[in-house]
Amino acid sequence: MTGARILAVVSAVLLVIAFALAVLLPPLTTLGRAISTVNHGWLVSLQETVRNGISEWAWLHLAVPLLVRPAWLVPAGLGMVAGGLALTVSSGRGASRSHRRRS
Repeated sequence: MTGARILAVVSAVLLVIAFALAVLLPPLTTLGRAISTVNHGWLVSLQETVRNGISEWAWLHLAVPLLVRPAWLVPAGLGMVAGGLALTVSSGRGASRSHRRRS
């Protein structure tokens, strides 16, 4: 029960962030540009960390495609996934079935 509530709150927060980014930023501002505007050093350190810690492939095929998407898309997608998980967790228990016989 609490897991579903936590996921629902995370989903709501991420969807509000996505809406705020979509409304406040210029249209089609990429995630990479938004991060670079806030703190350029963070984007450079993320690149170095992924390239050196994981692999060059992960940077080119996982991180870069996310960074060229609109800034609102990543939190919106994560919010939808968290919302789906919240619904799945909450409906997983289901109602207990009656032990009465049907005639």
